[in-house]
Amino acid sequence: MIQIFTGDDRVRAQQEIKKLLGKDYEVIEGAEINLADLPSIFYGASLFSEKRKILIRDFSANKPAYGELSKYLDTPHEIILFETKLDKRSVAYKEIKDKISVREFSLPEDPNFKQVFNIYRTAKTDGPRAIKMLEVIRPNEDPIKFAGLLVSQVIKDYTMKQGNKEKKVLKALSKLDLKMKTTKIDPWLLVESFLLELSTF
Repeated sequence: MIQIFTGDDRVRAQQEIKKLLGKDYEVIEGAEINLADLPSIFYGASLFSEKRKILIRDFSANKPAYGELSKYLDTPHEIILFETKLDKRSVAYKEIKDKISVREFSLPEDPNFKQVFNIYRTAKTDGPRAIKMLEVIRPNEDPIKFAGLLVSQVIKDYTMKQGNKEKKVLKALSKLDLKMKTTKIDPWLLVESFLLELSTF
């Protein structure tokens, strides 16, 4: 069985992947798949089990291999295609869309979500500028809610890259969350400190 997961809420998508595939599953980068690899991926058995659980990341970006997907829909394996961007206009997608499950995981609409996203991205290279951007929405925003939106961005980055920088940011965010819950320091000052720290990683 093949399913496609797409959308900007990668945290919820990852949770669903673990729910469906469990803890032990193969991860394959779609960009690294050659046409000759397709039969072994979709029909080949592993050393430990005839039925495999596989996660393929961004397979649709590999147009030659993705274009052959319709030939492998009867795979005996449990396969999830995790797509950052999914072109629903492509010929390959139109060939399979009515034959497999496509699930979209979208982040909830929030009037300040895009602003939080921009502030976070800016803070990664220019902390002082991010602070000035924060001042615009600060009067009408709750610091706890803002921190919650930051969490979704940081986890999204970590899920996608899992590099040393992403690990440091995640650790700093964990400290921010703890301080906001256990100290009497102004929450906005803690948020500003976090944003300034981001550019140092």
